[in-house]
Amino acid sequence: MDLSTLQNAPGARKTRKRVGRGHSAGQGKTCGRGHKGQKSRSGYSARRGFEGGQMPLYRRLPKRGFHHQDRFPFAIINVDVLEQKFDEGTVVTPELLYEAGLLEAAKGGVKVLGRGELSKNFILKVHAVSPGAKAKIEAAGGVVELIVPPKKAAVKAAATQSQED
Repeated sequence: MDLSTLQNAPGARKTRKRVGRGHSAGQGKTCGRGHKGQKSRSGYSARRGFEGGQMPLYRRLPKRGFHHQDRFPFAIINVDVLEQKFDEGTVVTPELLYEAGLLEAAKGGVKVLGRGELSKNFILKVHAVSPGAKAKIEAAGGVVELIVPPKKAAVKAAATQSQED
């Protein structure tokens, strides 16, 4: 067997219907399109969900919920995970957490939550922290430095630029 002897399986490729080749060919005159109307004309194509002018299904159904366009969810991590994974005195950054496989990248940045106990002191550079987590980190002798998420940083830079002008 070589490439010159390959063939399609029987029935795998249908021959196309050749329309407009006369009455005896079975698809003559109107070529299967019927008489008159939008679908009989050349260039016709209906958009997705078009129901011939009837109120389409996507408009008949009730709309539920709300999706804010500017929503940027946080990637969350708890203090007990920091306690287990990092040594005392570590500078914990979003990049370090991502490289350690502790969280997925998220548009809003990283937020630390207060589940669990903390005995090691860390220097945390994150985008947000809950009040409980902040209290636990500072009680253990750690420091929390908030960094501005990328989206907010761009908005803040634009605002300061406009104030300077």
